[in-house]
Amino acid sequence: MKYVIFDDEKRCSFFPLTFTHSTGDLRVGILKLRQRILAKFSILETNVIIWSDLEKMYRERHSNWSVNELSNGETIFINSRLQIDEVTKNEIKNLQIGEKLQLNDEVLAAKILTKSTKVTSEKLTELFTDLQNIPTKSGKLWRYNWEFISQNAEMIQNDFNKYFYNRKNYFEVSPSTTVLNPYNVWFGSKVELKPGVVLDATNGPIIIDEGARILSNAVIVGPVYIGKKSVIKANSIIDEGTTIGAICKIGGEVEHSIIQGYTNKQHSGFLGHSYLGEWVNLGANTSNSDLKNNYKNVKSYFYPEQKRIDTKNQFVGCVIGDHSKTGINVAINTGTVIGVGCNLFGQLLLKNFVSSFSWGDASNVIKYEKNKFLETAVYVKKRRGLDFSENEKELYSKIHDYIFTKSDKKMEGK
Repeated sequence: MKYVIFDDEKRCSFFPLTFTHSTGDLRVGILKLRQRILAKFSILETNVIIWSDLEKMYRERHSNWSVNELSNGETIFINSRLQIDEVTKNEIKNLQIGEKLQLNDEVLAAKILTKSTKVTSEKLTELFTDLQNIPTKSGKLWRYNWEFISQNAEMIQNDFNKYFYNRKNYFEVSPSTTVLNPYNVWFGSKVELKPGVVLDATNGPIIIDEGARILSNAVIVGPVYIGKKSVIKANSIIDEGTTIGAICKIGGEVEHSIIQGYTNKQHSGFLGHSYLGEWVNLGANTSNSDLKNNYKNVKSYFYPEQKRIDTKNQFVGCVIGDHSKTGINVAINTGTVIGVGCNLFGQLLLKNFVSSFSWGDASNVIKYEKNKFLETAVYVKKRRGLDFSENEKELYSKIHDYIFTKSDKKMEGK
């Protein structure tokens, strides 16, 4: 039996993050959506079906994965947006060949006798069309970026209980570290804590992964996950509900936020109830609002409807796509969405929606020229000893062309 995790047509619901990531690679809690499904089913091989524009980059980055390839035999397909639980897991296990687990008109999973062939997310509807519908009794799908933010604290706790609590723990601290509820703290190997660090796991777990460094007088209040080789700067406050991916440098105050990886927020400034992609850089004193002054629900831009909609949440900060940057003292309004590849500065409030590849301040945003963006992106990755590959250049060039021509509707999942 082979398992395949697929991205469906709702990819556009998670723009700008999924301009450059598979839906399954979005992180909530400790794990990415794909990783949580793999762990739940104890799947050892990674087989994914993603959108064609991402394929070259994913093949390059994950040479040991099967990307957009099917083989002969029984295959179970699982939607990467699935909020997996025991009931839904058993429903999927009980599927017969030719059946699909359905939630209204959306496919959660399917079991098919496949032949060796190539397939992308664009062609999945054809693959599932003639299957017998099996209604789910409990299955749920992720639908909005702000759902990740609002549920992140709970997901950190759940992931800790299921996947980390019984793993080998390298927890060890010096007398200069204050730890509250040490049984709720987990360290990977080679974690480094400088003097004066406070770890408060009273109300939720603190997971500090392999090679992470916590500098002097930082305060971490769980539930919090800090990814591999990330650095928490001195005097920082990392508050509950925060997930920080691998190889980030984070300072100032952060709460109820998710950061994918390779992102810098090194200086003072507040980040709350927000979701940041990779290679984002926030300048000193960049801060965002996550609560309206009238305490009403926050509206946020939703790409499929091309307008702001009610999130049904009182706390929503900002969403920022990959390779976007802010200058010093930038202020970001409640519910603001900033696309990929932006370079933003100035003292005026950024609000509502900033399209990808925008350059300037809130009063005068112009087109960020493709060649200038690519030049900066190459330099940014070179500083970390990484290459901005030809496949990445191709993807970002395609996104840039889409933004300014709207010619490639496949990127919206349409």
